Amino acid sequence: MTFSLEQHIEELRAELANCVDWDERLQIEAALAGARQELAFANAELDAMLSEEPPS
Repeated sequence: MTFSLEQHIEELRAELANCVDWDERLQIEAALAGARQELAFANAELDAMLSEEPPS
């Protein structure tokens, strides 16, 4: 899941770098912020799972 989010973020960054329309730029920035937040949440979930003690 995180790989596809990372790929999506890179695609949005590329779109943003080539965007000349102000309204479209705002939409891309919002989508990029949302994707970054989703990636941070997914990474936090993975970290929490990895830090749990294994069952005895």
